Amino acid sequence: MTDTIRFDRDDDGVVTLTLDDPQQSANTMNARFQDDLLATAARLEREVDDVTGIILTSAKSTFFAGGDLRELIAAGPDDAAEVAATATRMKGAMRTIETLGVPVVAAINGAALGGGYELALMCHHRIALDDPRSRIGCPEVTLGLLPGGGGVVRTVRMLGVVPALTDVLTQGQQYRVIDALARGLVDAVVPDLDTMLADARAWIVAHPESVQPWDAPGYRMPGGTPSHPTLAANLPAVPATLKAQLKGAHYDAPHHIVAAAVEGAQVPFDRAIEIETRWFVDLACNSQQATNMIQAFFFDLQAITKGGSRPDGFDAWRPTRVAVLGAGMMGAGIAYQCAKVGLDVVLKDVDVDAADRGKDYSRRLVAKGVSRGKVTQDDGDALLARITPTGDAEDAAGCDLLIEAVFESPDLKHAVYAEVEPHLADDALLCSNTSTLPITQLATGVSRPEDFIGLHFFSPVDKMPLVEIIVGEATSDAALARAFDVVMALRKTPIVVNDSRGFFTSRVIGTFLNEAVAAVGEGVSPVLVERAGSAAGYPAPPLQLMDELTLTLPQKIEAAAAAADQAAGVDHPRHAAHDVIDRMVDDFARGGRKDGAGFYDYDDEGNRTGLWSGLWEHFGADTDTHRHEGDDQLLVDLQERMLFAEAIETVRCVDEGVLTSFPDANIGSIMGIGFPAWTGGVAQYVDQYPGGTTGFVARCKELADRHGDRFLAPDSLVALAESGQPFRPADTR
Repeated sequence: MTDTIRFDRDDDGVVTLTLDDPQQSANTMNARFQDDLLATAARLEREVDDVTGIILTSAKSTFFAGGDLRELIAAGPDDAAEVAATATRMKGAMRTIETLGVPVVAAINGAALGGGYELALMCHHRIALDDPRSRIGCPEVTLGLLPGGGGVVRTVRMLGVVPALTDVLTQGQQYRVIDALARGLVDAVVPDLDTMLADARAWIVAHPESVQPWDAPGYRMPGGTPSHPTLAANLPAVPATLKAQLKGAHYDAPHHIVAAAVEGAQVPFDRAIEIETRWFVDLACNSQQATNMIQAFFFDLQAITKGGSRPDGFDAWRPTRVAVLGAGMMGAGIAYQCAKVGLDVVLKDVDVDAADRGKDYSRRLVAKGVSRGKVTQDDGDALLARITPTGDAEDAAGCDLLIEAVFESPDLKHAVYAEVEPHLADDALLCSNTSTLPITQLATGVSRPEDFIGLHFFSPVDKMPLVEIIVGEATSDAALARAFDVVMALRKTPIVVNDSRGFFTSRVIGTFLNEAVAAVGEGVSPVLVERAGSAAGYPAPPLQLMDELTLTLPQKIEAAAAAADQAAGVDHPRHAAHDVIDRMVDDFARGGRKDGAGFYDYDDEGNRTGLWSGLWEHFGADTDTHRHEGDDQLLVDLQERMLFAEAIETVRCVDEGVLTSFPDANIGSIMGIGFPAWTGGVAQYVDQYPGGTTGFVARCKELADRHGDRFLAPDSLVALAESGQPFRPADTR
């Protein structure tokens, strides 16, 4: 009798193995399950003469959630032998079940990701329930790991080396069930549970002596082994393509996956399993990246989505009717997202024509979704019907949620609040989508500042997963709880920060961009600046990103910050980047992509054609300070200037109380402003730096000596380093 796997045999000899851990809401490959799988495999082997087939299914809403990450994140170099032994035992049990000589069918009644899909792969036939919420795949690479339960070996033998690497392993795709069917990851899709189990039994009857394709006589790997001339000619393109996708950044897991796949494809199955284990153990026990990414993308993300920053004591809330003010790019995107999750939206602009142009954004997205088969025409039409464009404030009558997304001007925002607020529900939640303006200041324009809060969306709204919630001085806990619920209802990830100019995300990303722009002003080749950003792991090179955000925006932010400091009677530190930006805008009329000219040149359709040659001409190409593209040490220096600038500013945000949660810092930096994922987030970067806080502070001193006092570590971090303490307290991990 096992705790996590129920064993039921019917009169026909069909054994149903039901995965059902009584101590967890989801099945995971924890120690109890490992023991139970070993016991179940041994029992099946003993009783195989009385078994005609096996159905593997789950009693949970998901099929199987994967490995126990609490155990993996705790593994270190000294645990390598134990991790390897555990993986070997597990894969041995799976191999036993796979080779019993009876048909084994996976009845996948929910998501099967990572270890869950690997369990399905040991089966001879995979039937999936057609549930739009379900996902199939091997996303281990997104946690800095590789599939260590036979996933590399079996997908390579099932699909071929190149398809397995590109479609399953190196990018961690999570497929909808219907897409998994199209790619051969499952064999059938059924509409309901009864059909799934009936079809599983029927397949067992029709295939009484099943074996895996790779165990059958005469098996040939799809596409050939690496020694096959065709594959040998094409295989070098795989790492080259992967390197291009990663834009030069080094990630341990994709490298290990390619090695395990290619090496394993050249040897017998059991030897390939050993190779996979060796590469898996190296990541699990020796890769700091794996530790970082597990912490961020599992534990920190889970802490956020479980409401770690939501005040207690307030009932869950869902708005019914939303007024979105401003039908520009952001307002249009917010309206679409609200309508997508079933909310009725009043999209208001200066007149109905302007509002309707904003609705065109939703029309285009719906049309694209229909053309790609991701949404039906009826569902798309229903989404569009939920958006009412208007120029009349009275049409917002009764709305219980306001999201303002007009131009970044306090006077304009106050004017639209005054126009619309009288028509809203008496207790409507009042939100501003500002990216930089202090929420406390904006709250003076509404009659109920306690119900006013910032909701900072990122562009494009339909793709960006994060929303930064900004709490003003007067914002109540009730308003924060409701705002948190709104973001979750919109299927976004909420982080919560306290009010300050630039909040957290805008404030921190500005430091990254400033270092890149300042380097150009120092005569560093802009090619090297872009290479450094990509090699560090940023999703977009900094000068390219600056063009997208516009060069006039940091000009306005700098002017506002200088005025605020002057009013407060404090000195305003001016970053050297602003001298470059002022010249670009004021002297050369290059304001970014929207102007057709910035750090890059653009064609008539707005496509980048290359870096502007004037960067070399006007910023030091002919001086002794010009740096060449091949300077590797300078490349490293540039990367750390960008990374350290953001990390140091994050420490200041913690010191000032802008940030109160380390999960919010890490997830906000990765999902909101593209801080490199391999770091585990901007706060994690400090602790994972070689030598921890001590090494980080020492490197700060080196950068400060070379580039200025802005790189000096804050006193709070120096104190932690001197006492050997981490930046993030252990009890918050």
